Amino acid sequence: MIHFKNGIAEDIRPWGKFRSFPHQYAGSIKIITVNPGETLSLQYHKRRSEFWVVLDRGLEVTVGDKVWHPEKNEEIFIPAQVPHRMKCIGDSPTRLMEIWIGDSAESDIVRLEDKYGRLNKT
Repeated sequence: MIHFKNGIAEDIRPWGKFRSFPHQYAGSIKIITVNPGETLSLQYHKRRSEFWVVLDRGLEVTVGDKVWHPEKNEEIFIPAQVPHRMKCIGDSPTRLMEIWIGDSAESDIVRLEDKYGRLNKT
């Protein structure tokens, strides 16, 4: 068994492999759908990391200084306090699965940029 960041482990079997997530630390598991031309806030979280699995093509993802177009099934780890966002650049809605790792809530969002006017007031 190989251990990854924050307790994620991978076990290789004759038929393939599986990933185990430390469910006791998973605050939420979501499927996020982004409509064509829409984008989420450039944001970070103080208390949680996130693990994303891309379900559809057509996303542009930003994590820190890196911006790219992930492939379907690509896995992305986002450490706590690292700015990130996703944008749908395709012609149809795109989805990803998000797993929170760490003690957190929806209120743990610090928005740095937001086209909908939802910036954090400091």
